[in-house]
Amino acid sequence: MGLFSKKDKKTDNNSSGSNLLKITVLNNGNEYTFNLEGRLDTNTSPELEAKINEVVDNANKLIIDLESLVYISSAGLRVLLGAVQQMEGKGEMVVRNLSQAVREVFDLTGFSRLFTIE
Repeated sequence: MGLFSKKDKKTDNNSSGSNLLKITVLNNGNEYTFNLEGRLDTNTSPELEAKINEVVDNANKLIIDLESLVYISSAGLRVLLGAVQQMEGKGEMVVRNLSQAVREVFDLTGFSRLFTIE
């Protein structure tokens, strides 16, 4: 899937009709791991932003695992940028397991230089 690939039509059953994004949050003390599955786009990024905002004050490490993320838009990138900015001076943020398609977006936008990528 390339940077400008067409969106698929799969949606979840919520009332907003947003594209499917499954967010699993794991907590280990002050370390929070966000496992993302599906699409992080204009419709789904507010949910991730809200979940990050719930924990960021108590976190000294955020791990964003993108192994099962198939698409990320500029709205998704904005949420990740906001999270790394919130962590400045209080801890670290790591992005891991980027798929080839997501890695291409990070590389094309320069986000590869902004994040610690594992």
